[in-house]
Amino acid sequence: MAALDNDDFKALKDLMQVTIEEAIETKGLVTKEDVSHLPTKDDFYTKMDEVMGELKTIREEQALQSQRLSDHNDRIEKIEDHLGISSN
Repeated sequence: MAALDNDDFKALKDLMQVTIEEAIETKGLVTKEDVSHLPTKDDFYTKMDEVMGELKTIREEQALQSQRLSDHNDRIEKIEDHLGISSN
């Protein structure tokens, strides 16, 4: 069996490149170039922490607003009852 020379290695490299390119085209394989615009995992989790913090704040504010609305409704009903006004 003869040893491989530089021409053999170049031919193998070229064949591998063609095979890889065909696989990308036909099988829809994703390359680093395809995902280069996406954030890193650390960037993603940092942003998600910010978003979840904002969501938590919004939910807490919504609960407070809901309680205030309920208090206002109760107060309006008492005033209407005291004045004999029907809200319907």
